[in-house]
Amino acid sequence: MPIPSDLKGLELQVYSAQWCGDCRRLERWLAEHQVSHTKVDLETIPGAAEKLEAETGKRAIPFILVNQTRWVPGYHKDLPSRFDPERLVHELLEAGRT
Repeated sequence: MPIPSDLKGLELQVYSAQWCGDCRRLERWLAEHQVSHTKVDLETIPGAAEKLEAETGKRAIPFILVNQTRWVPGYHKDLPSRFDPERLVHELLEAGRT
């Protein structure tokens, strides 16, 4: 599925870590589709993990901060594959509208 042009206008910060399999899968997908984003490595950026937990109430990763305002999980724990690209695009676009 091609990435909608609307997604290219979003500022995305991906909170993740090297050891996280879901994070690596999301990073591959973003790179494959040339989705511009900033990686925020919880292991190397002081305060990143605390910010994520304080603002989402979660410790799970990856999480994507959209336009500095809304958080979207970068995984789908309810799915066997744990990832649905079409669903993610929809969630990101929805987050970008508010």
